[in-house]
Amino acid sequence: MTRTRFSSRRLKRFLAPSFGLRRYLTLSLIGLLLFLGGIALSFKVVLGPFADWSSLTWKHFISSLVREDSVDVTNHILGGVMMIAGLMSGYIGVNRAFLKLREGPGPKGKGVDMEAWRRKQLLAAGPRIVVMGGGTGLSTLLRGLKQHSSNITAIVTVSDDGGSSGRLVKDLGIMPPGDIRNCLVALADAEKFMTDLFQHRFKARSGSLSGHSLGNLLIAGLIEQCGGDVDLALEMASEVLAIRGRVVPSTMDHVQLRAMMDDGTEIEGETMIVDSGHRIRRVYLHPPDCKPHPAALEAIAEAELICIGPGSVFSSVIPNFLVPGIAQAVAAAKVPKVYICNVMTQQGESEAFTAAEHVLAIQANVDVKVADYVVINTGVPTQAILDKYRDSRQELVRPDYERVATMGYRPIIGNFMSETDFVRHDPARLAARLMELV
Repeated sequence: MTRTRFSSRRLKRFLAPSFGLRRYLTLSLIGLLLFLGGIALSFKVVLGPFADWSSLTWKHFISSLVREDSVDVTNHILGGVMMIAGLMSGYIGVNRAFLKLREGPGPKGKGVDMEAWRRKQLLAAGPRIVVMGGGTGLSTLLRGLKQHSSNITAIVTVSDDGGSSGRLVKDLGIMPPGDIRNCLVALADAEKFMTDLFQHRFKARSGSLSGHSLGNLLIAGLIEQCGGDVDLALEMASEVLAIRGRVVPSTMDHVQLRAMMDDGTEIEGETMIVDSGHRIRRVYLHPPDCKPHPAALEAIAEAELICIGPGSVFSSVIPNFLVPGIAQAVAAAKVPKVYICNVMTQQGESEAFTAAEHVLAIQANVDVKVADYVVINTGVPTQAILDKYRDSRQELVRPDYERVATMGYRPIIGNFMSETDFVRHDPARLAARLMELV
């Protein structure tokens, strides 16, 4: 079965440059065959005598044309129909093929950039990938995966109640757009100025707009313009940014994150939970009977690879699996399922957590096993960067992959780290390793 799937994948990639043209080229070929078949049927009484021209006299040739038994009216009618159908099919096929070529990327008025067009077709034939989580960690991974496929579905948690998103939830009653915006921008194929515009955040002196992200406001405006239809609003935003894939919320219901802390207290709201100063024991959603987004379940069922994280384990990763039906759908999927463990710990959520403790946190909150592989970073940042993070009570996640293996998971270890002013996953390196699983 593995060999068959591998062969079909190679064939699909081989044919990818003609993706979108194949149907029209095939239509043109069918039209040509119909036209030739029509000629053969309608004029066989002519073609036959011409084939034996050297042995026929003009008299025999002319007589063969008018012999009653040689004229098959049915064949003439059928041949005429086939010729007309063939001409029409050929014209439509060739015309649509040229239109498809003109749709390819390239400067206006300068024709098609064939290399960019070929790249677009290769991405369109890429594997179906589902990525689940939220926050900046998820958008980092998406930037890498979109270089391998445009068949990506980002399933995003919608329990954020802080910052610009929290204010829009309170003022307009919409779902928090922050994580959705980050994923849209990460998958965008639009000009840089457009993505920068979506990510622009108003400064403190901007009055009532201070702290708001322009992208959040645009998404909120699209939702209102679409009469509250979030799916339609996201579809419009996706077209504006020309994203490679799609972004869907895990649920369309308004939900809040609640947590039971290590001292027995219960706290509601993602921001309050993270700022509480207590260790989180368990998280759950309110209301607990929220419904999963049908598009999320459909994407999971059709996926060839499912990636979980990276991101805040309690506030970004686990909430998706608390929506009834999501975890069960992932567990039932017979494809590689990978949890990407964070590179650094996070204050208020995973302080002093090792890689195995991240996995244990998911196990403690999700009733079924949702991953087979765990990506664990073994790269080490410079001491200067570690000292900078230590001031904010964050540290490098210890890669105890032997312990992860004893828990029944297959560790994928390596240096997946990118070090600039911040330590995070390297999008290209991480995506390349994940694609090896498909």
